[in-house]
Amino acid sequence: QVQLVESGGGSVQPGGSLRLSCAASGSIFAIKVMGWYRRAPGKQRELVATFTTRGTTVYADSVKGRFTIARDNAKSTVYLQMNSLKPEDAAVYYCYADISIRLGQSPGDYWGQGTQVTVSS
Repeated sequence: QVQLVESGGGSVQPGGSLRLSCAASGSIFAIKVMGWYRRAPGKQRELVATFTTRGTTVYADSVKGRFTIARDNAKSTVYLQMNSLKPEDAAVYYCYADISIRLGQSPGDYWGQGTQVTVSS
């Protein structure tokens, strides 16, 4: 089975920074998509940033220029560097991955448990 584990969440003042990590482990053949979503209070889950199947990056307009997604393929890990954090960035951040467990098999969706990010003065 595949497991995604997030870390790096916490509490920060406006303008501060946090770095989130998500490590995938288990029966992994290939990671097709891997990125970050978030769910803020009173809102639905939304895409924050992700690597596409072609290796390009996609960012939500609200975080462009402030957040940077990176990955370490050898470690099956994706990172989210969050700078200039705003109160509206406060949310539970979830790691998402589309993973094939063996050659020729259709990929499946996997989610982490989430890590809390709080931004307050």
